[in-house]
Amino acid sequence: MYGPTDLRKDILIELDGAPYKVVDYAQKQMGRGGSIVNTKLKNMITGGVIDRTFRNDERVKPADMSRLKLQYLYTQGDVHSLMDLEKYETHEVSTKLDSDLPKYIVEGGEIEGYVFNDQIIGFEWPKNVLLKVTEAPGSDKGNSAAGATKAVKLETGIEVQAPLFIKAGDTVKVDTRTGGYIERVK
Repeated sequence: MYGPTDLRKDILIELDGAPYKVVDYAQKQMGRGGSIVNTKLKNMITGGVIDRTFRNDERVKPADMSRLKLQYLYTQGDVHSLMDLEKYETHEVSTKLDSDLPKYIVEGGEIEGYVFNDQIIGFEWPKNVLLKVTEAPGSDKGNSAAGATKAVKLETGIEVQAPLFIKAGDTVKVDTRTGGYIERVK
């Protein structure tokens, strides 16, 4: 059991039978009354965010969750197919769970999944991914204006704004949180 002062960002807890991830955490000292902890909690199943205040004497149950190393196989219709890399079992999850999977993970790519009650309920996204550029329009020679960008198409089919010097065949690093270009990888 966690005490409120044990809670930190990204800790997984269970409230009312559902797993929550601590998104934000702030501890406040209340003079003689002890301390309280204000948290923002994200429901790992529904995606909803709630605010919750814990008193110093409350206890919180850790979420009984595990992580699986998964290989993304393909998406067909409204179902993602993934393979457990330890047991070689195939799992099918709804695209409603996470529609960004085929945007940032190439077929055959790996991602970690959260499992609660023997069901995949979410994914642990890497902060950035490496993707190949498949289409990049040419740029005007000598056009080196500061901050000039162009739309390039990546191997997963998404488009990002990248600097003019990026060409087809280059590998770029993309931020999965914003969907933006970070840098070219050599």
